Amino acid sequence: MSSISERVPDPEVPAKARSRRYSASYKARILAEYEELDKAGKGALLRREGLYSSLISAWRDQRDKGAMAALATPAGRPPADPKDRENVRLRRENERLAAELEKARKVIEVQGKALRAVGSARDRQPGQRERAHAMIDEAITELEPLIGTRKACEATGRPQASHYRRHRQSPLPARPPKPQPRALTRSERDEVRAVLNSPEHVDKAPAAVYHELLDAGIYLASISTMYRILREHDEVHERRRQATHPARVKPELVATRPNMCWSWDITKLRGPANWTYYYYLYVIIDIYSRYVVGWLLAECESAALAEQLLADSITKQNAEPDTLTIHADNGSSMASKPVAFLLADLGVTKTHSRPHVSNDNPYSEAQFKTMKYRPDFPEQFGSMADARSFCQRFFTWYNAEHYHSGIGWHHPIDVHYGHADTIRTGRAEVLTAAYTRNPERFVRKHPEPPVLPTSAWINKPSDPDDKEHQPVDSMNP
Repeated sequence: MSSISERVPDPEVPAKARSRRYSASYKARILAEYEELDKAGKGALLRREGLYSSLISAWRDQRDKGAMAALATPAGRPPADPKDRENVRLRRENERLAAELEKARKVIEVQGKALRAVGSARDRQPGQRERAHAMIDEAITELEPLIGTRKACEATGRPQASHYRRHRQSPLPARPPKPQPRALTRSERDEVRAVLNSPEHVDKAPAAVYHELLDAGIYLASISTMYRILREHDEVHERRRQATHPARVKPELVATRPNMCWSWDITKLRGPANWTYYYYLYVIIDIYSRYVVGWLLAECESAALAEQLLADSITKQNAEPDTLTIHADNGSSMASKPVAFLLADLGVTKTHSRPHVSNDNPYSEAQFKTMKYRPDFPEQFGSMADARSFCQRFFTWYNAEHYHSGIGWHHPIDVHYGHADTIRTGRAEVLTAAYTRNPERFVRKHPEPPVLPTSAWINKPSDPDDKEHQPVDSMNP
């Protein structure tokens, strides 16, 4: 009974998610191919294989440091026993003879059918002749998979040319596809692919490259056309080493402007000692603008530190009493009395995730995932100074340089401080100029940049009759 329970997994326990792994032979092959290509070819290789350029650098460092043993595994198999080889040979010979015998039996059986169908020449009338041809066709169809068409015709007594003439089919000539008059020219498609695979854009999604070029006053093609060009060269693949997790239920909160609803959480960063030493990163994010309003790095999880971070962030943002809601999970620091008393004194409403729901903080969790799936995120930090230096670089990039898909491909700092409308107007002017030059390339409508969302939800209500909770627009984390 115990052995059966060990083999059958518990249905209440989900299978462990697995990240993408790279074999030794795969690393060696990619390195060899990468070093033989030019810049555009390298970019195309990375997109086709779903890799970041930082992985290539890491694999090259392993090889250059003499760690070829980590990139290669011993190949080959132990020598086979002579008796085993002889047994294999005899078994194959037996199978071959059995197949030949089955073929001969089938040929004799079909020949008898054909002779009975044909009959004597004096008995062959027009109707009988057609029936004989049909039965010979059936016999040849049965024999073709076994002995081929030529030998099947010989066995049934029909000339091979007569058989092909009887079953001749004249297919219609293939028509070449008509060229699309609105499509990009070959040189334009090559230019788009070269830009996407250039060193400054190879690690970015086509949508991010598209809006970055718009900000620079350049329009090459639509986002779907960029993906179509990359897909023609097999250069659209998942590159993040992420595991697939089930969807989580979200709390019911809404924000229609900055400093209306914040979400905060604490994540662990691995320190110099594996599994025993961690740094704790506290992060507060505005769910409407995605702007990180405050963060703190410490060596422990403490309610006093959380209280200090929240108080400083509320003061810096000049949040007025009774206008701000702060959401968090049920961790010890989040549910502590010092934090609750502080928020009550400042007139801030607090909400918590539901019990036993580990992902009720979608905006904070998404922001942590963005950080930990960055190419330069290390496996562990050597010291507190090392971790703080990384966090300073990351949050500067996230707030001021990152094009966020949930806020119309703007920077969080521009949405938080009200500059997004001006930037969107500039993008619209670039698209209008592109439409004026080539209106035939925009089939459905005049091109426009994405509309700025007007609301951000945590667990948007699903009842269509609930008019009070219907947002103008909703956003992904």
